[in-house]
Amino acid sequence: MGRDEILQYSQEVCKGLRDDDDGLRREVLAHAGSRWSLGVVNTLGVYGRLRHAEIGRRMHGVTQRMLTRTLRQLERDGLVIRHDFSEVPPRVEYELSDTGMELLIRMIPR
Repeated sequence: MGRDEILQYSQEVCKGLRDDDDGLRREVLAHAGSRWSLGVVNTLGVYGRLRHAEIGRRMHGVTQRMLTRTLRQLERDGLVIRHDFSEVPPRVEYELSDTGMELLIRMIPR
């Protein structure tokens, strides 16, 4: 799929959203502009619930700092759910929320 086709497809997806979904539209486009956000969404969609280090191993080139920032942003936006286990040593796992899964599905070309 070429660049123009991708842009046309994404525009059609945005048109398909109702006017009251304007905030969702902006959120999707903001994440689409972030290389690491889409990578995290894809990784969690493919592998399911993962720990921070496991996500980092599956995403080549991402630094620990950038992965942490990206996960926090995705969690804040409701695309990723953070599971904090009260254990020693600490254990935290991440998985896609229903909204994150919806974003992943919309990313797949049809």
